[in-house]
Amino acid sequence: MSRELGTDRELQATKAVIGELAKHLDVNICLELWDGTIIPLGEGAQEEIRFVIASANVLRRLLRQPSLISVAELYATGDLDVVGANPIDAMRQVDHLQFLSLPRKVNKARMLKMALPILLKSYSVSSFVKRFTKKAGVTPTSGRNDKEMIGFHYDLSNEFYELFLDKEMVYSSAYFPTPDSSLDEAQLNKLDLICRKLRLAPGDKLFDPGCGWGGLLCYAARHYGVEAYGTTLSEEQFAHVKTKVANMGLGDRVKVELRDCRSLADDQIFDKIAQVEMIEHVGIANHQDFYKYLRKHMRPRGVYFGQASFRRNTARLEDFPRLTPYMQFIIKYIFPGGELDHIGMTTGALEQAGFEVHEVEAVREHFGHTTEHWVRRLYDRKEEGAALVGMPQTRIWLLYLSLCALSFHRGALNAFQVVATNRRSGASGIGFDRTTIYGGARRVDPDDARANILKSA
Repeated sequence: MSRELGTDRELQATKAVIGELAKHLDVNICLELWDGTIIPLGEGAQEEIRFVIASANVLRRLLRQPSLISVAELYATGDLDVVGANPIDAMRQVDHLQFLSLPRKVNKARMLKMALPILLKSYSVSSFVKRFTKKAGVTPTSGRNDKEMIGFHYDLSNEFYELFLDKEMVYSSAYFPTPDSSLDEAQLNKLDLICRKLRLAPGDKLFDPGCGWGGLLCYAARHYGVEAYGTTLSEEQFAHVKTKVANMGLGDRVKVELRDCRSLADDQIFDKIAQVEMIEHVGIANHQDFYKYLRKHMRPRGVYFGQASFRRNTARLEDFPRLTPYMQFIIKYIFPGGELDHIGMTTGALEQAGFEVHEVEAVREHFGHTTEHWVRRLYDRKEEGAALVGMPQTRIWLLYLSLCALSFHRGALNAFQVVATNRRSGASGIGFDRTTIYGGARRVDPDDARANILKSA
C-alpha cells in the first residue's frame, strides 16, 4: 500500500513533537518513525518492542483527533504498527494514564508551534475505514434490528472464530482450574460448572437463548441427559450447530432454531435456562422485560444461570450511561448495539422480574486469561485471518481482544456468574451445601441418562 510519507519538514516536526511528549512519559517502549529513527518514550526504554509510525499522517490524525477510535483505525490499516510483540504484550508496557494526562503537562502553545508543519494538511482516512464505517452503521435510526447487529458480529465466518476459540467453539469466559490450564480444559470445566450450577438432571428441559456454536447445548445433553433447546440469530452459528448435533448423534436431545429467542410459543416451558454472555446484546433498557419473558417460560423454582461482562458502577448514577472510549470503539467496530450494565443493575432487574437471586460469583480474572489466550492464538494465525476477513479486520479484532484482556486483568471490566430461581413462596430447592455441588463434576453417561429417562417415563 502506497503512502505519502511526509516531507522533510514534517519529519523534523514529528521528531520534535514526539521528543517533547517523551519528556513527560516514562514507558518501556520506543517509537520508530518512517525513516528508521527510534525515539525512546521512557528512560531506559527497550528497543525490542516498538510502535512504528508509517507516515506523517499518523501524528496528524492523532493531534487533530486524539481518541481510541483513531488509534484503532490507524492500527487496523497498518499506519500504526507494533513490532517485537503481540498487541497485548506491547500494551502491557504502556501506562495509558500517562498519555491521558499529557494535555495537562505540555506547553500547548509550544507544541502547536512545533506541530504546525504537520497540521497544515488535513489527515486522510483509508478506504478501509470508509467502507467499514458504512458497514458498521447497521443500527436503525429508530428501534433495534437485533438480527442485523448479531449478524454483523457473528457472521464474519465460522472459520475465523475457529482460529482462536477452543475445540468446542465456546465464545465466553472459560473457568480455569489453575492459571496455567489450557484453554480447552478451562472451557470444558466452565461448561461442566454451568451444568452443576443449574442442578441439571436427566430429563430436564434446558433453554439456551443465544446458544452460540452449541457447546453448552451438546455438552449438557451428552453428559447430563437433558433435552436442550437453543436459538440464535446468526446464520453462521446456526449452520455450525446443526452440523455439530448431527455429527454427535444428538438429534433426539438437542434442537436449535434460527429465530429470536423472544418468539417462543406460550406453552414452551423449561426447567432450566442458561444465558451465557448474550445479555450484552439485549440493551439495558430491555433487561427487565427480557427477564420477565424468561421467567414466563420457566416452571416454578426453575433455575436461571447468567454469565456476562459488566462495567463498574459510577459514584454518581447519572454518569453510568456515558460511554467510555472503550465502549465507543466496541460499538463502532465490534458489537453494534452492545451495552454493559453493572452487577447491581442485573440483580435488581432479576428481582424486579420475579426471580430470587442465590449466588453471584466474580469471574473477572478467568475472563482476562480467556481473552489473553484468544489474542495469542489469533496473533499466531493472523495471516489465516487475513485470508478469511482481510488483514484490517483481523487487526481490529486483535486490538479488541487485547483491550478486553487488559481491561479484565486491570479491573476496568468485570464478569460475573449469577444463579437465580423463578421465585415462589417456600424452599428454593437450591440446596444448602455448595461445596458438595461444585466440588466435583457429576457427569452422566449419555446412555445411562437415556435409560433413566425411559424408566421414569
